[in-house]
Amino acid sequence: MEIGVDSFAIAISDPVTGKTTKPVDRLHQLLDEIELADKVGLDVFGVGEHHRAEFLDSAPAIILAAAASRTKNIRLTSAVTVLSAADPVRVFQEFATLDLISNGRAEIVAGRGSFIESFPLFGLKLEDYDSLFAEKLELLLKIRENTHVHWSGKHRPALIGQAVYPRPLQDPLPIWVGVGGTPASFARAGVLGLPLMVAIIGGEPHRFRPLIDLYREAGIRSGHKPEQLKVGLHMIGFVGDTTKEAADVFFPGYAHTFTEIGKERGWPPTTRAQFDALRGPKGALLIGDVDTVAKKILYVNEALGGITRITFQMGVSAVPQPKMLRAIELLGTGVAPAVNQQLTAAVARA
Repeated sequence: MEIGVDSFAIAISDPVTGKTTKPVDRLHQLLDEIELADKVGLDVFGVGEHHRAEFLDSAPAIILAAAASRTKNIRLTSAVTVLSAADPVRVFQEFATLDLISNGRAEIVAGRGSFIESFPLFGLKLEDYDSLFAEKLELLLKIRENTHVHWSGKHRPALIGQAVYPRPLQDPLPIWVGVGGTPASFARAGVLGLPLMVAIIGGEPHRFRPLIDLYREAGIRSGHKPEQLKVGLHMIGFVGDTTKEAADVFFPGYAHTFTEIGKERGWPPTTRAQFDALRGPKGALLIGDVDTVAKKILYVNEALGGITRITFQMGVSAVPQPKMLRAIELLGTGVAPAVNQQLTAAVARA
């Protein structure tokens, strides 16, 4: 199983100290995090895309390109590229360039995003939410397949044989589909035979099993091989030297972030009781010491019928940078080896 980290480059006030990291410092901290993730052997690091004051990831390809110059092995991906609000030609050019800079380590996770600021920002209509994504994903895949592109659609001028450069080192450039909880999105990814990245930020992960089964069934019916139908998970997580430490360090910032988002979406304030329930044996939070988190990943893997990748979203909480770096270190040197040792042993026993 591939294990890694996702970040939204959040620069929010620490709810304990009240201090806010300056944007210039936060981005350099993020590069330090990616460099450490590479050094401790993690498989992938993703950077999201948002267009809000508290997020510094409006240009993820630039952040990832900076990270490419400081890393050697770790795969560098978006998490997600908000394709509905982007030009697929430009997205492909940016990530093909990243692929060349990184010697073939770039990936795209294409999704619709969980915020809507990008629609008015780029002059798009929110009522076109789904059709924009479907059409632009089609064009992105067409560009990946052909240097000279013939394509027409509703939301963008047609391409009549223009060439799209540069071409990436990887052929094909990996493209995942990022989804939330919409059955149609799972089925579409299966029909296209694209790997699936599922965002699970609340509730109980086992409830996603019917949707993941739908994805796999749609893929098989469409003629794709089972090994092509990869499933990844994006989940909130944090690792500490003890479970109590991990929870106590992570909770204040987590509660602040989700309470603020809740003000926009009509959610009640986040409580410690809710947080503790979600980090329980069957909840969606991967928070604890190495052993606790490894066991939780193995449970989720079994509950969902086997997963290929899991990425930890640690940045939704403002935690001291030394604690963040320690969490990444523990994830790479403790959690990942423990999980993969258990999975290898299970295969040997089968």
